[in-house]
Amino acid sequence: MDSQIEANKKLWDSRLEGHVASAFYDVPGFVAGNCTLMAPELEGLGDVAGKTMLHLQCHFGMDTLSWARRGAQVTGMDISGAAISKARELAVQIGVEATFVECAVYDLPDHLDGQFDIVFTSYGALLWLPDMQLWADIVKRYLKPGGRFCLAEFHPNWHGLDWNSLAMTYPYFNPGHAFEENAASSYTGTAQAVELKEYFWSHGISEVLQPLLDRGLRLEKFKEYSYSAYNAFPNLKEVRPGQWVHETLAEGMVPMMWMIAGRME
Repeated sequence: MDSQIEANKKLWDSRLEGHVASAFYDVPGFVAGNCTLMAPELEGLGDVAGKTMLHLQCHFGMDTLSWARRGAQVTGMDISGAAISKARELAVQIGVEATFVECAVYDLPDHLDGQFDIVFTSYGALLWLPDMQLWADIVKRYLKPGGRFCLAEFHPNWHGLDWNSLAMTYPYFNPGHAFEENAASSYTGTAQAVELKEYFWSHGISEVLQPLLDRGLRLEKFKEYSYSAYNAFPNLKEVRPGQWVHETLAEGMVPMMWMIAGRME
């Protein structure tokens, strides 16, 4: 498992330059003031002004800094050193105070103390983690009693599809091992300098949600969405601003995202 996570770290380090330059992330627009947050997480958390927030798997920090622009006191963490360096650079560039920590999710207690009013994670984060029990331990560790948790993610059913044929390629339920692929390009449409291996794990909704409930999360919101907030998959079309569906499927045929929000007892 450690070797697979290290391979993924190299993958994400290699993607950083292309991501920063991509139209997908639109860094110039963000620096000019654009908010990168989407409807599910805004609905899940609402007002964050004056709250301390930990953002797990923050990539190079644009969502983290968008929360800071809305008044949160933010800390972001990510496994990629290249991404964390860029996040710190962006914080200085836009004049926003933020803390960024480089480490793997499960190693966070070795790098960060304290607890937070809010723990947040989103979009394409969970499939890089092998163990949802250990992940839920991290959420519990960093949430103050009564603190809020929000997850906005791509639906695990959508992750299992071949996006061309729409046949199920990977199982919805976790088979107990990682899947391995050669990663020559990114979801941003940018090629990588070298082809690297990537390792990912499938997690159904119950596998994600039950460990949180077992640790005292009181669920307040649970919602599925029939669209993607990002043009991050092949063969999508935009049906409304910020809402993308598969071009061969009628809208509402399959879930594409889900959101949960709640408080830790």
